[in-house]
Amino acid sequence: MRQLNLDQVRTLVAIADLGSFSAAAQALHLAQPTVSLHVSELESRLGVPLLLRSPRHVQSTPAGAELVDRGRRLLRDADEAMDAARRRHAGLEGRVRIGVSTTSVVVDLLPPVFEALAARYPGIELSPVFVGSADSATGLVAGTVDLAVVALPQPALPGVRFTPWLRHEMRALVPAAWPGLPKRATPAWLAQRPLIMNEPGTRMQMLTLEWFGRAGFSPRARIEHNYDVAMRGLVEAGYGAALLPLRASHEEPAGSRVRVLPLSPRLVRQLVIGHRTQEPAGGPVRRVVEMLMEMAGQVA
Repeated sequence: MRQLNLDQVRTLVAIADLGSFSAAAQALHLAQPTVSLHVSELESRLGVPLLLRSPRHVQSTPAGAELVDRGRRLLRDADEAMDAARRRHAGLEGRVRIGVSTTSVVVDLLPPVFEALAARYPGIELSPVFVGSADSATGLVAGTVDLAVVALPQPALPGVRFTPWLRHEMRALVPAAWPGLPKRATPAWLAQRPLIMNEPGTRMQMLTLEWFGRAGFSPRARIEHNYDVAMRGLVEAGYGAALLPLRASHEEPAGSRVRVLPLSPRLVRQLVIGHRTQEPAGGPVRRVVEMLMEMAGQVA
């Protein structure tokens, strides 16, 4: 048996709702012979009568009422499917996988972006992927992520563009119980203390070691860890000091077991947004990039 024609089902539902062929024709902007043809073809296809006709009124047979009831659901689903396809084409729906290097990006930076995105584009879903800067960037080429928020430096990659996003001042988090804390943390002072660093190969560790190296120091970490929240917990426990990017508005609460010290000389981390150059101009990935750039001043 051939599949149902949704236009014919829509006509049948309109007749059932309005009570006549002429009213249905007017509502659907169809000629009345076309409405009659839709019904006769449906009845022929199913092999059962769907409507009882009288000079003044039309009503559904039991079979017709069943088809009208199910037809409403079919038409609703079809309308929703077409609307979803249009919204996807317009970049209003879709899942965007965003590669991030550290949890601090998600914990400290992305929540306002998530909130603003949900308000403006509720059909776009952001899905963070914790894979580090290097793997986030190469994931753009491999297609395993759609966006990447990563730190410089980054190698040139075919078909990938890196757009500057935020500059973050790096600061030293040190246990408040350490005696004789200076006003500023220098490489010489920190090199003599136990250190908590990111794991080898990460942009954060490279940035930290370069800062020490320029002052002639090459300290070894007491522990290497990539999760900022865990690193802060270890500092609170007195296990060591850590160099971490912090927002300009960051303040430790009164009574905190951690102190935040500015660095001397300064150390700045540059975050960039990586995305494929061939992404559709109006697609969901481009809309997320636009939102990230728009929100840069509020999350810095």
